Amino acid sequence: MPKFANHPLLLCGFRPFFLYTAGYAVLALGVWLLLLSGLLPAPDLAGGLPAWHAHEMIYGFAMASVAGFLLTAVPEFTGGAGFGRKRLLGLALLWLGARLAFGLSAWLGVWPAALCNLGLSAVLLATLAPPIWRDPGRPQMSFLYALAALGLLEAGFFVAGARGTAAMPWMYAANGVAMILIVATVSRISMRIVNGEGAGAGYLARPPRRNLATWSIALCTAAEFFLPGSPVAGWLALAAAAAILNLLNDWHIGRALLQRWALMLYLVYWLMAAGYAVMGASLLLDGALVSAGRHVLMAGAMSLAIFTVMCIAGRNHAGYALERRLWVVAAACAIVAAALLRVAAARAPALLALAGLVWMGGFALYLAHSWRILSGPRPDRADGCDGPVRAVAEASDFAC
Repeated sequence: MPKFANHPLLLCGFRPFFLYTAGYAVLALGVWLLLLSGLLPAPDLAGGLPAWHAHEMIYGFAMASVAGFLLTAVPEFTGGAGFGRKRLLGLALLWLGARLAFGLSAWLGVWPAALCNLGLSAVLLATLAPPIWRDPGRPQMSFLYALAALGLLEAGFFVAGARGTAAMPWMYAANGVAMILIVATVSRISMRIVNGEGAGAGYLARPPRRNLATWSIALCTAAEFFLPGSPVAGWLALAAAAAILNLLNDWHIGRALLQRWALMLYLVYWLMAAGYAVMGASLLLDGALVSAGRHVLMAGAMSLAIFTVMCIAGRNHAGYALERRLWVVAAACAIVAAALLRVAAARAPALLALAGLVWMGGFALYLAHSWRILSGPRPDRADGCDGPVRAVAEASDFAC
């Protein structure tokens, strides 16, 4: 094994992939804004530039966070051993190769990009499936279903790109699967956060409401894929918004909801409901705001969920106490503001670049404050990614 494999970056699965997530958020969106402005020449990428942008936001940015979270959480959820450094290094290099292969697809063709990206999904699924399958009762199977669905949709995307047919519907469907994955993830994290920080607030993420939201999103996603632009998809998007708002009834447990981590997770669902409501209303009217609604889902709900999970898991599993400084609030506000600006940009295109820059700023703040934690040794000098008995706080944790 190369010497680099002993680097603290490979102590746990979240470390390289959370760094990828934040770094690629700034890099990929920065490149996209330069391409839109004409400051960079537009290469002839497989599927077209909008398809590249959508794919890289889901399968580059978001998939990195999903990989980091699941490679850390699955051993904790199942009580099994963590994954070895060699496997983590291989997955990290495969993610990098997938980004490069797609970026060079104008010269290499679509198939190297397809091989690297689908290979990442396959290896990640093969890594996570055994411990999830062996876990009594298999309560984490929803993660495998979501990963498998994302892999199949990505295969459809690359086949469409190779054939020269429409590739974006596959990304719209992947968007829906990402929303389902967020519901599954937030429901697990929220109980620990709300009840832990809220001193036993009694919050429960109840399965009936969660299942209703999940199936409503799935039906909306299927309708949009098979009946694009139809009123049926519009009504089902409104139904998904209503089911997500119903999910919020579990959260109304008093003052415990007002602490920052619970409130950030709560806002994820509000943004998700708003995104589906905008999409649904637009599909039933003139269709002008469908893209804006979709960006509320991705740039808003998904991004805030990713940011919040990275802040919580990225510090706890590195041996640090939860962050108390105000940059977290500033970054979360930037992500929410960017989503709202993106909606306004549908009517005022001049705001598009501002929305992108504000969104990038949120993840740049995370990168600036977290790169040392993610790439350095644990403060307790322990190995692996177990949370410490007593989390170590940085000297400046409680400074504003």
